[in-house]
Amino acid sequence: MCAETNITRCVDLTRRLVTGRTSRKDRSEMGQFLTPAPVASFMASLFRPVSRPVRILDPGAGVGSLFSALVQELLRRNPLPPAISVVAYETDKSLAPHLQEAMRLCDDLCRQCHVPFSGTVLHEDFIAAAIRDTEEDFFRSRSSSFTHAILNPPYKKILSNSDTRRILSAAGLETSNLYSAFVWLAAKLLEPGGEIVAITPRSFCNGPYFRPFRKSLMESVGLRRFHVFQSRKETFKEDSVLQENVIFHGEREGEKQSTLTVSVSNGNDFSEMATREIPFDKVVLPGDLDAFIHLAEDDEALAIMEKMSSFRTTLDEIGLEISTGRVVDFRARSFLRERSEQGTVPLLYPCHLSNGFIRWPVEGGKKPNALVMAEETLSLLVASGFYVLTKRFSSKEERRRVVAAVCDPRRLNSDWLGFENHLNYFHARGKGLAFNLAKGLAVFLNSTVFDRHFRLFSGHTQVNALDLRRLRYPAKEQLVRMGKRVLDEMPSQQMLDEILTKECALDE
Repeated sequence: MCAETNITRCVDLTRRLVTGRTSRKDRSEMGQFLTPAPVASFMASLFRPVSRPVRILDPGAGVGSLFSALVQELLRRNPLPPAISVVAYETDKSLAPHLQEAMRLCDDLCRQCHVPFSGTVLHEDFIAAAIRDTEEDFFRSRSSSFTHAILNPPYKKILSNSDTRRILSAAGLETSNLYSAFVWLAAKLLEPGGEIVAITPRSFCNGPYFRPFRKSLMESVGLRRFHVFQSRKETFKEDSVLQENVIFHGEREGEKQSTLTVSVSNGNDFSEMATREIPFDKVVLPGDLDAFIHLAEDDEALAIMEKMSSFRTTLDEIGLEISTGRVVDFRARSFLRERSEQGTVPLLYPCHLSNGFIRWPVEGGKKPNALVMAEETLSLLVASGFYVLTKRFSSKEERRRVVAAVCDPRRLNSDWLGFENHLNYFHARGKGLAFNLAKGLAVFLNSTVFDRHFRLFSGHTQVNALDLRRLRYPAKEQLVRMGKRVLDEMPSQQMLDEILTKECALDE
């Protein structure tokens, strides 16, 4: 490095001060969680060496942690870039003095290294400005295009009736969260061959809501690397953020590589990072119209993917469908009852799932056990039968992401049932399943193989019905054979996994 000043450390002190002076509620409402120095430095290190003038974009810059880390990283390298410029967007004007100070530190360091520097802070909405720029010069090279984009975008929902959603839709991107919009637009503002490094929630790797974003990202950016954090709470622990995050690096209009680098660290300690090269067609499966991104972190994960590839049957081919529970309790509050009584039907919540079967009622719990059967609630009910229920959300205490249980109507003694909205339920075209098929499906969903596979592409604790619908399953006859091995209680995890391995020949 041509100078000893550590601007990353200086800016990080500012970050800590700002974080300490603001409430987590305020930061959460803005979707603003400032990047810790170790993460910023690691992100900066992912960019390739350059010998041309550098133009850096940092949308949602906060106090300047990311662009200052990148400037410092570039000045450590040989050769030095001939010039560096930074454009930083930040709508929170209270951070203006801190951003200007970060720019000054970058300027000072560049002067010491005899590298011309210019820095611009824009206190305007990045989305509106970026769309304006791309629309004005979309089909020709722009002198204002960037060679580098580094970002920790805001994590916040976009309201469906908002101006932001409207202008994004008009520009060709349907997305429900600010972070994906920021990444999409930052990539569009890069010149061909320009690089992007971003830290975002892992949730974009799967699910229907991010499908347009995933496909657009992979069409415009050649992905080069993903970094996975093993812990959900370490990355932004000062903000008490419980979120699975990834860092990814890509090149605008870069050619698709045969392999992708995937690295893993335990939180923000990158000193013992594990890194591996994975065939790209193992990350995004060929023919997958949803373009799910599977991040196999180790040999075990790759083995899990290999095993899951042997399952090729769709739910439709088995004759099954999956739906979300119809009872939204706060809308049906006047019809809820703590205990079963005349004129009510069993109402099942996630708390009624116990060891692979339904345990009902749960006395003395926080949730009701019954729903009044009335004209207003008839559309919320399903006919009694064998169903397989899964929790839509797993708590942080649960070791499993997918939790499934068989609904056995003989334990409920009712012609009708209610499933609360926090449950998904598998059914046979609106009716119950055959008993052994239901048990076999529960075995598969509760298996270690399925749970590990689901985690490879699901970056959040929600288990969407659509995600489960689009996966592949054992053949119907295999599910039935597995179900015959289960009696009135779900076997231990070890035995359950052995049943799946034997009946589906996973060890061959």
